Amino acid sequence: MEILGIDVGGTGIKGAIVNVKTGELVTERHRIPTPEGAMPADVAEVISQMVTHFNWKGKVGCGFPTIISAGKARSCGNIDKSWMNVQVDELFATKTGLDFYIANDADAAGLAEMHFGAGKDKTGMVVMLTIGTGLGSGVFYNGKLVPNVELGTVPYKEYKRFEYFAADSARKRDELSYSDWGKRFDKFLKLTNRLFSPDLIILGGGASKKMKKFEHRISVKVPVVPAKFENNAGIVGAALIAI
Repeated sequence: MEILGIDVGGTGIKGAIVNVKTGELVTERHRIPTPEGAMPADVAEVISQMVTHFNWKGKVGCGFPTIISAGKARSCGNIDKSWMNVQVDELFATKTGLDFYIANDADAAGLAEMHFGAGKDKTGMVVMLTIGTGLGSGVFYNGKLVPNVELGTVPYKEYKRFEYFAADSARKRDELSYSDWGKRFDKFLKLTNRLFSPDLIILGGGASKKMKKFEHRISVKVPVVPAKFENNAGIVGAALIAI
């Protein structure tokens, strides 16, 4: 069974057709830059372009960088404030003529890892952290998703949100080496550990591919491992949403 999975991020919108029985991408990943400002109509246009690129006619799963409840955006994350209370599934369905299934992007990435990746067959508390424009978090207990846990939005000093201090975008903004940034990210891992006492932490998103450059900064005693799917976890998980 194949489903188109789309991962909407703060800087890029990525998609691929996924074999949802194996988690494998059956096409090359396609990326389109997130339109400046990320307004609803503009993002919907990119979603339409993605569907057209794959000549796709079936269901679509989509990971989206806000709190999502029954297909509706309940926050605005790192995108425009006009997304608040937008029925995202209906917006994209109207634009493309296809059925859309929407979930928080970190929750989607976590689903991929729990089904096929680093979290497969793991019990207890598992936390998936996605490192990109923001800091996403997907929480699972005995394999079951606890949706919309947005740890990156926890206030932190003058940065207002922890993700403004420790996301990959903060590393780039402040021109930090991975080692120096790793000291910041370790503070976020300590927060995660304090709040959830996880048995395993999985790191996804763009920075997960560079884990060897900052793993010496990780001081929590919990196992911290890179996502099997690295930056493709969001695409794979998005496809799983639509099953």
